[in-house]
Amino acid sequence: MSLFRLDASILPASSASRSLADLVEQEWVAAHPDSVVTRRDLAVDPVPATAWADAVTGKFVAPEERTEGQRAAEALAQTFADELIGADALLFAVPLYNYGVSQHFKTWFDLAYTDPRIDPQGTALRGKPATLVTVLGGNYAPGTPKEGWDHSTGWLRRVLEDVWGLDLRVVERPFTLVGVNPALDAFADTALALKIKAEGDAVSYGRELAAAKSAPAE
Repeated sequence: MSLFRLDASILPASSASRSLADLVEQEWVAAHPDSVVTRRDLAVDPVPATAWADAVTGKFVAPEERTEGQRAAEALAQTFADELIGADALLFAVPLYNYGVSQHFKTWFDLAYTDPRIDPQGTALRGKPATLVTVLGGNYAPGTPKEGWDHSTGWLRRVLEDVWGLDLRVVERPFTLVGVNPALDAFADTALALKIKAEGDAVSYGRELAAAKSAPAE
C-alpha cells in the first residue's frame, strides 16, 4: 500500500493545512505501518513557472526538435503522473490564498495535466480514494459577508472529482486567521468550533482513506 501526499502551504512551520493533513496521514500509517508515503512539497520544491508552457509547446514539435526546457518539462510531468498513478491513495493539503487557488498547486496541476494518462481522456485515476485538506483565513460560508469569495475550493473539487474522477473527501477549516488578525477576535469561539470539527473530519476521513480500495480503471 502507498500514499501520495502533496503540500502547497508556503509556511511549513505554522501551516494549518499541514497540521490537518498530518492527522489524515497518521490514520493511514496506523492502518498501514509498512506502507510507503511519497511526499511532494511545493513550497520546498516549487514547479518552475515556465514548465507548463514548455510542456504544451513541446507537443507541437518533433521529439528531436524539442528544446532542453521542453524535454525537462515533459519528464517532470511524467514524474508527477507516475506519483499519482502509482499510489493507492492521495492526500492534498492546499490553502486558500488571496481568495483563489494556490499558484503552487495550480502550476503543479497544469503540468501534471499535460500527461496523456491523466488528461480528460485518461482513466488512470478514476475511482482512486483521495482526501483534500483546505484551510481558509476567513469564513466564506453561505450567509457570511464574504460568501462567494472562496474561488479555490470549488475549483479544487472540480478538477479532482470531475476531471480526474477521484473518490474525494474534503476537510475544510475556515477562520484560520482568528488569533492572528485582531479584526477577527470576535469570532474566536466560532473559529475554535470549526477547528475542532475539521480535526474530527481529518481523523474520520483518514480512516476512510486507509480503508478504501482503488476502483479499477475503465
